[in-house]
Amino acid sequence: MTIVTISGVPGSGKTTVGEILQKKLGYNYVYSGMIFRKLAEKHNKSLKEFSRYCEKNEEIDKELDKYQLKLLEKEKNLILEGRLAGWLAYKNNIPALKVLLDADLDIRAKRIVKRENGDLKQRKKEILEREKSEALRYKKYYDININDKTIYDLVIDTSNKKPEEITDIILKTLKKLKPQ
Repeated sequence: MTIVTISGVPGSGKTTVGEILQKKLGYNYVYSGMIFRKLAEKHNKSLKEFSRYCEKNEEIDKELDKYQLKLLEKEKNLILEGRLAGWLAYKNNIPALKVLLDADLDIRAKRIVKRENGDLKQRKKEILEREKSEALRYKKYYDININDKTIYDLVIDTSNKKPEEITDIILKTLKKLKPQ
């Protein structure tokens, strides 16, 4: 049984790395950001509006996290990507390779503009607002300091690395952990 959690800040490369890992390993890949975006659409709100809504309505985060936890408990080979994926595995004593991706704010904003268009300055502002909102919610709902990196097995600065390099680092670490 192998579970890999991929957490990180917006624009750090979580989804790209998760997709490459899924192709190389053939594991089930679940992207909690997409679930969150679909919930925002369902509520007819922008991501920014929905994040603010979630600050006052914890049932959304709880529902999303309950779903992720159920996957962590039942799936045999899984890549779970999400801001709290590593924390969910850690707090529930679920064996997993917990990976955290990080990158410089300017680089992350450029990646998001390239992917979703928009203004660089505006995207930076949105990233900082989102991170602040998430940090508040996670502290309030779970007593988690999202900036605490000590629970992760692998912390990778993706600022100057290609997705394939990041994936290779994860695969090499997985190989070391798995008995031959």
